Amino acid sequence: MRARIMRARVMGGKGGAPWLYLAPALVVLGGLLVYPVYELGLISFLEYTQAQVSGGEPTSFQGLGNYRALFADDRFRQVLLTTVVFAAACVVATLAVGCALAVLLTRIRALPRLALTLAALGAWATPAITGSTVWVFLFDPDFGPVDKALSWLGLSGFDGYAWTYDRYSAFALVLLEVVWCSFPFVMVTVYAGIRAIPGEVLEAAALDGASQWRIWRDVMAPMLRPILVVVTIQSVIWDFKVFTQIYVMTNGGGIAGQNLTLNVYAYQKAFASSQYGLGSAIGVVMLLILLAVTLGYLRLLRRQGEEI
Repeated sequence: MRARIMRARVMGGKGGAPWLYLAPALVVLGGLLVYPVYELGLISFLEYTQAQVSGGEPTSFQGLGNYRALFADDRFRQVLLTTVVFAAACVVATLAVGCALAVLLTRIRALPRLALTLAALGAWATPAITGSTVWVFLFDPDFGPVDKALSWLGLSGFDGYAWTYDRYSAFALVLLEVVWCSFPFVMVTVYAGIRAIPGEVLEAAALDGASQWRIWRDVMAPMLRPILVVVTIQSVIWDFKVFTQIYVMTNGGGIAGQNLTLNVYAYQKAFASSQYGLGSAIGVVMLLILLAVTLGYLRLLRRQGEEI
């Protein structure tokens, strides 16, 4: 009886019930997220190489030495800029394709809608390494069907064209694969949001003579703002830390590292060069950039909402 009374007091107390329900999730997140981030930050301040991993030499504290060496490296600054531009292109393309197909789902019949949804979910469920390998085969200069189809259509220069040899065509190929495996999340989420919009609102906009673009821009998008915030932030996080697609499709970052992104560069520093301190410092920089972008985006949307 006393235990039931205490449980009732906890559940009925102000602010106690939400934290009680969140406690299991917080414990799991603490073990899977907080502790690894703490270790990542700790190693970024140490001289941590293969010698320290093997226990042959004592670990020495470097302070901000790894970060100073990182930002003094011209290659790191170039890779950082490349990663930002590539991630932004992936996010914009993913949102455009996902939102367009979500609107299309509302305008086609049940059978084509089911086929499109199943095809999209199949792309979403495909492991990144499997999808990347398939895309490399499709664009293979010797056996890939894409080059053969483009040559059959009369386009010159594509017979045996090696897509992964050129820096920009390799990035374009990776971008297509990233969009292919990412747009289903945007499509399904936005489609669910559109179905929740009252049909009378859309019908009224159509009767007023609004075009489909105006209906999306002035009616759907404002009502879907919370959903668009979620899919945008999720896409930014996914696309900024792309690793598998770049590593598999460009064979570790391309010729002479021309297709490196921060995740692949961190892998090379930490595991290929055994500079674990520098690799951890790159991971911390990526974490801070993602936090800044996410918080800035949320603040901007909140300010726009208050102005409206």
